[in-house]
Amino acid sequence: MILCFALQVKAKHLLKNIRQLSVALKLFMVKRLIVLASTSPYRRELLERLRIPFEVINPDIDESALPNETPQATALRLSEAKARAGSSQFPDALIIGSDQVAILDGKIYGKPGSHERAVEQLRTLSGRSVEFFTGLSVFDTSNKRSETCGVATQVGFRTLTDSEILNYLEKEPAYNCAGSAKSEGLGIALLSYIRGDDPNALIGLPLIALCDLLRKHGENIL
Repeated sequence: MILCFALQVKAKHLLKNIRQLSVALKLFMVKRLIVLASTSPYRRELLERLRIPFEVINPDIDESALPNETPQATALRLSEAKARAGSSQFPDALIIGSDQVAILDGKIYGKPGSHERAVEQLRTLSGRSVEFFTGLSVFDTSNKRSETCGVATQVGFRTLTDSEILNYLEKEPAYNCAGSAKSEGLGIALLSYIRGDDPNALIGLPLIALCDLLRKHGENIL
């Protein structure tokens, strides 16, 4: 009886260890090196949700729009340029690049970079519906093939008072965010709605689209 009980305990421990090993192995099932070409802490946090190992590099490219280039075309071009920027460092890797623009009346509203420009942006976006377009690209450095797509998110800004704008920026200076608002933080209080296919796209890295692009490159994270 005692021997039977001991064997049952050992079997339970063995089964637990097997399950733990299985979980650990799944974390490393992505065979190719994954690289995130972005210094954004928000994109890094989003990619960590997929529970895959990855490296981070600074793409360091000129993010200026080209003459007569549409905002959507700018985001798509820059996302691919970021993905290709570090390709010489990695002979066999999948590099992820992403770029986002806020669009109102055909004009790009990028990262304000200063308090004054952030105030100006929020005054302009107040009471309006704004398109946040996120370009996403995955570049395979081994065969030089890239897969690129764009994800649009419609965001409604409430009619904001100057007091609300100033109070918001004092509490959350979103100077490095397109549209001067962090939807994942206090910036949600500035909005009236968010409409889109991927809840992560507005933060800067559409994970649904990313999983699809990785599968097209032969990498299934599950």
